[in-house]
Amino acid sequence: MTDPMTVPASLAEGRWLWRRLYVFAISAGLMTVLDRAVARVPADTMPRMVDGLMTLLALILVLYLVAPTAQQMVALLANLRLRLGGGGRS
Repeated sequence: MTDPMTVPASLAEGRWLWRRLYVFAISAGLMTVLDRAVARVPADTMPRMVDGLMTLLALILVLYLVAPTAQQMVALLANLRLRLGGGGRS
């Protein structure tokens, strides 16, 4: 049985190209929606609509930036679970 600490971790950098493409496409789409909506939405509802679209764009960008860290946290928790399940021995 191999020790989880000696197995090299699968790095997320190899999958960053697709994540970058998804984020670029979603960001471009949201900016296009925002651009087209500015001409069609009444002035009194504009701030609420723009706030919602910008919040969605911010969420997409935050998820893009946090994804590698979240993957590393899952690996850390899995390793911790293995160590605690084994009686806490190193």
